[in-house]
Amino acid sequence: MVLARLVTRGIGVVSTLILARILLPEDFGLVAMAMSVIGLTELLRAFGFDTALIQNQHATRAHYDTAWTFNALLGVATASAVALLAWPAAGFYGEARLQPVMWALAAGIAIQGFENVGIVDFRKYMQFDREFNFALGVKVAGFIATVAAALWLRNYWALVIGILVSRAWALAASFWMHPYRPRASVDARRELIGFSKWLLLNNLLLFLKSRASDFVIGRISGARALGLFNISDEISNLPTTEIVMPINRAVYSGYAQIGGDRARLRAGFLNVISVIGAFAMPAGAGIAAIAALLVPLALGSNWLDAIPLIQILAFYGVVVALQTNTLYVYIALGEPRTASLLNALHVALLIPALIGSTSHAGAVGAAWACLTVAVITTPINVAVLMRRLDLRFTDLLGALWRPLLAAALMFTVVRAVLALSLDVAPSDLGFLPLSTHLALAVASGAASYALLLSLLWLACGRPPGIERELIGRLSSVRAFRR
Repeated sequence: MVLARLVTRGIGVVSTLILARILLPEDFGLVAMAMSVIGLTELLRAFGFDTALIQNQHATRAHYDTAWTFNALLGVATASAVALLAWPAAGFYGEARLQPVMWALAAGIAIQGFENVGIVDFRKYMQFDREFNFALGVKVAGFIATVAAALWLRNYWALVIGILVSRAWALAASFWMHPYRPRASVDARRELIGFSKWLLLNNLLLFLKSRASDFVIGRISGARALGLFNISDEISNLPTTEIVMPINRAVYSGYAQIGGDRARLRAGFLNVISVIGAFAMPAGAGIAAIAALLVPLALGSNWLDAIPLIQILAFYGVVVALQTNTLYVYIALGEPRTASLLNALHVALLIPALIGSTSHAGAVGAAWACLTVAVITTPINVAVLMRRLDLRFTDLLGALWRPLLAAALMFTVVRAVLALSLDVAPSDLGFLPLSTHLALAVASGAASYALLLSLLWLACGRPPGIERELIGRLSSVRAFRR
């Protein structure tokens, strides 16, 4: 699953780098405005039926058919809502171009609703190789369509075309890759809706957590600021999301199978969070340390205002990454209500913080608001999790303190290396010098983190954790090769 995410997001990164050279921040911002409204309307179908099917280890054909029927009906209803909201949304943002964009994207929503529900079995039964092939095909189709359209049209319609092609390809591939043929039925409606109503609320809150900034920044600061914020968020969180999201997607299937055994679930969570921490912390700190080199090299001079945004949002991504896995723990325990209440608290703090900070300092203020609220809510989430899993704080700290300290020291090393090697502003350097300095910074960061993490582990007497796990896997690979 990590490989699948890395490959698909790698394609996404290449696509973004190409498009950033062809399109303007305003083009990305315009589509982001449309997607923020679409994301809100898509909450009409955010019941999480796929999650319910995975959690229910005894789901029958009636459950699958009911889930597909609801998805199809809700897809059509959502597409209709998007089409109707196109004119009010254009007025809200002051962007007349938004109306035809939303009409086009509404068609993609309707298409997506008819995807074959049978592909949920790829995750339910841990057939992650098939999940990989499905996701890769969709991403490649969208990449080719988007880049080709950008070279031809050189405006925001390229992004719209890429989205539509991706959704059409996903519909066709879902029926080609899985033999299940859904039928219209609502026989299992009570059971599915009974579990999914909390997932609907939780998905609404997750949407507000992740997309409230789109509404606030777009309304207060305009398309350019929103485009800068969204691309900065994508780049700054790229390493953490590409590692954490596939881990969460994979382990939820395992959590669902052991949810009734709290001791096994507790041990599994500590194992997973140690892996997430070991990779997410240095990735986020590293992105923040090299942002001044990365932006002019990867995005160009039009995007220099993204540097402070990336630096702030990289640390925000780490804080969020360390908490995302708790959602799957609560669902596996049959307590989606707990996750909903925690997310409601986060949203209640985030929205007023975004409005005040964006009004005062634009997109940078919004980034600080996201980071501050995430830091404030983390201790509350940790306290609730400890209670639900009978988890001791020392166990959680033991899984995270070594990568946290090693990542902090690595950040200091990288910044020191850049301070010593650079005598001019990075934006004044050419492509080759920028590439050389970036390679030096990345190499020093990777080496220092690996060395510091190893020394801390040895100093602690080689305790159980990610370090021992990695050594064990490397030993297994060597033995297999022999």
